[in-house]
Amino acid sequence: MDDIVDRTLDAVGPRLKRLRLQRDVTLAGLAAQTGISASTLSRLESGLRRPTLEQLLPLARAYGVTLDELVDAPPTGDPRVNLRPIACADGSVVLPLTRRPGGIQAYKFVLPAGRDDAAPELRTHEGYDWAYVLNGTLRLVLGEHDLRLTPGEAAEFDTRIPHWFGATSAGPVEFLSLIGKQGERAHVRAAPASVTGGAARAGAGGAAVAGAVRAVTGGAARAVES
Repeated sequence: MDDIVDRTLDAVGPRLKRLRLQRDVTLAGLAAQTGISASTLSRLESGLRRPTLEQLLPLARAYGVTLDELVDAPPTGDPRVNLRPIACADGSVVLPLTRRPGGIQAYKFVLPAGRDDAAPELRTHEGYDWAYVLNGTLRLVLGEHDLRLTPGEAAEFDTRIPHWFGATSAGPVEFLSLIGKQGERAHVRAAPASVTGGAARAGAGGAAVAGAVRAVTGGAARAVES
């Protein structure tokens, strides 16, 4: 299995470069689209650095391809379903749940246990994210806010806000993520409940995140950070 992962990841670099050249995009232009520095993009294309999920997702969006097309992951599991789990060098696994490029993309993430004091690598890119925790505790750093989300809780935010996902030392975390273009948002339909703190929606450039991070428990939506 490790050999398959190694071969898959080793082939990503040349594929990234080929896609960029086919689309006549410069490293600087791609950096502006994805929020990944030009130097990092160059190292990814040359194979000097292996990509993480946080890098593959905006690259797939920028090139208009699905994530499994980008990495050409080998099919596994039931062939009638044809889902392709993608393993990364950092131990994380992503399962693309949508088969077409463009529009809102759905993924299931499994992140390995991490350190509670781990320094997050915040990044930004165009788009909107809605994440729902299935198992474990998800650490979400969103701007100046360091949040913990447990099963049944969800977060929605503008991805132009610096952000990072990770697990805690308590164990791995599984969560679903819907990622769309700017202005495309997931809508949670739930009965109203009391909201702690303000209810400002998250925007770009360090705006408040009180109304953007919500828990969905027992049919009610509530803010979990103000």
